[in-house]
Amino acid sequence: MYTAQEIMNIIPHRYPFLMVDTIEELEPGVRALGKKCVSGNEPYFQGHFPGNPVMPGVLILEALAQVGAVAILSDPQWKGKTAYFAGIDRARFRRKVMPGDVLTLETEIIRKKGPLGVGRARACVDGRVAAEAELTFAIS
Repeated sequence: MYTAQEIMNIIPHRYPFLMVDTIEELEPGVRALGKKCVSGNEPYFQGHFPGNPVMPGVLILEALAQVGAVAILSDPQWKGKTAYFAGIDRARFRRKVMPGDVLTLETEIIRKKGPLGVGRARACVDGRVAAEAELTFAIS
């Protein structure tokens, strides 16, 4: 298992924008599975939505992208690089994510060509799909 500090050694994200608490499984360059404990103290809940807090879908996708970045950047050939979003396809949001939920985030790299690639990503709460997408990245 990788802690938040170890994750920050791989990707450049820092609080409050680090969206992954732990990496539970890692196959460098292939896939990663992480967790995000969604807290009511997250700053975005103040405005999304007052009295009915829901984690924004774009932040769920960001969390999935960060897990994918850990997967690809843990490959020794990309050590010290940054993975940037290059596209989002087939995004679907299946259920709300609220304070107290634990997101299980899995991204599998399904295509790579040089510094470009695509990850198939899925976020679940209690085994039920909350969001899924194909995420395209570019490494620089």
